[in-house]
Amino acid sequence: MIIPAPIRPEKPFDLELVNLTKRFGSFVANDSVSMKIPAGSFHALIGENGAGKSTLVKCIMGFHTADEGDILIQKHSREIKSPYDAYQLGIGMVYQHFTLIPAMTVAENLVLSRPDIPPVIKWKHENERLREFMRHAPFQVDLDTPASQLAAGEKQKVEILKQLYLESKFLILDEPTSVLTPSEADEVLGLIRQKVKGGELSVLIITHKFREVFGFCDRVTVLRRGKFTGGGEVKDFTADDLATLMMGSARRPGAVAKIPRERGSAALEIKNLCANKDSGVPALSDATLTVHEGEIVGIAGVSGNGQRELVEVLAGQRAPTSGEIVVHQENYRARRSEASRHKVFLLPEEPLRNACVPQMSVAENIAFRNFDGPPMTRARIFLSRKAIRKFAQDLIARFSVKTRSPDTPIGDLSGGNVQRAVLARELGPGTARVLITANPCFGLDFAAVDSIHAQIVEARNRGVAVLLVSEDLDELLALADRLFVISHGTLVHETTPAEADIKTIGHHMAGH
Repeated sequence: MIIPAPIRPEKPFDLELVNLTKRFGSFVANDSVSMKIPAGSFHALIGENGAGKSTLVKCIMGFHTADEGDILIQKHSREIKSPYDAYQLGIGMVYQHFTLIPAMTVAENLVLSRPDIPPVIKWKHENERLREFMRHAPFQVDLDTPASQLAAGEKQKVEILKQLYLESKFLILDEPTSVLTPSEADEVLGLIRQKVKGGELSVLIITHKFREVFGFCDRVTVLRRGKFTGGGEVKDFTADDLATLMMGSARRPGAVAKIPRERGSAALEIKNLCANKDSGVPALSDATLTVHEGEIVGIAGVSGNGQRELVEVLAGQRAPTSGEIVVHQENYRARRSEASRHKVFLLPEEPLRNACVPQMSVAENIAFRNFDGPPMTRARIFLSRKAIRKFAQDLIARFSVKTRSPDTPIGDLSGGNVQRAVLARELGPGTARVLITANPCFGLDFAAVDSIHAQIVEARNRGVAVLLVSEDLDELLALADRLFVISHGTLVHETTPAEADIKTIGHHMAGH
């Protein structure tokens, strides 16, 4: 029997899924999945991209209604028809894609997240309440900063703070550390775990990182192709056990085969480059580096230290205040004609927001770079839908993009497949000479990570100059030929992976 929702709970609670099934037409996204999260536990939900994890938690949150099965809270069946129903039950979620309103400050985003906000907001009272909340918050963010000026890692922290501010007692985290450095991730998850152990929260985390499962979680549930394949106490599993349950065969993220080669000529030169944040505050100061043909130069740093602004300047999305960019010995201002002439290609952070039109098809998005030339355009006027579709089909197959068809809106794809589609567009034609990429494996499972890493290294092996900006230090150490650390907008340390000292890099990343 389904009983009415109670007053919002003051303590963590049990949540159990019993034989939950969700279909979309003939496609079964979740097939009779059962899972139990005890009160006050830290539970991991893992599986490759497309395994049904997001659909499962969207049923818990009320975005979808299950076709079969039950959601039990404290052993009572609950009908959750909307996110507001979930909120009333004390369930909150931090999504993989940010939900902050860019033009509003952190304080405004926090206050407006409350369903009970009055028509007229008394900001003096709200600010006092927020200051009191921040005194006990696990991490700090400036309340007066507009969300648009936050780096990805800072945005993720605000998303978590939002749910703590709403006093959610069951927290769902969807890839919460994808944009955090390892030290940031350990800090955030460690502080959340303290709240779990202190009896303040129950947590369900979707993650692809085994170190997070073994480092912070009590229990784990594994999905593969929409089905439950195993689970239990984390201490009872090894990494190979979990990999086998996820993929069907024991494996870990693959090693990257880089061909030894001599450094080529300078392809991308950044000279004393400076740029401001949206607020006019300096974000990038005298950045100078060179990327040669056939090498990967990595930039490591804690989120919010000028990486985003650097990539935006190189992409033509932000004007520099001084300095210059040189590509193949010519001044470069990132105009489309220049990018086309010099074969400068870009794989940006958050590709669904920065590199795609979500409502347009996969084929149309893949065609963006070359849509106005043959064979996709006749007489530079008429688009050939047939040629666009054929071009996309070839790249979809080559880059293993999982989509129902080339005509599927790209916004319907999983994060890993959006990333593959953008990578197919940028590297598929094989003409790139310079590749600029930022956090290319944001929120992806290790199968997708392997695929994308292999494509980046293959480009490097054939002579492409690659600038890799990443907040994943392990990724940089695996891929880069040379490595810089950025702190407070300045490149403060240079090394090679072979000579890298993790403590030294950590000190520079932390600004010491």
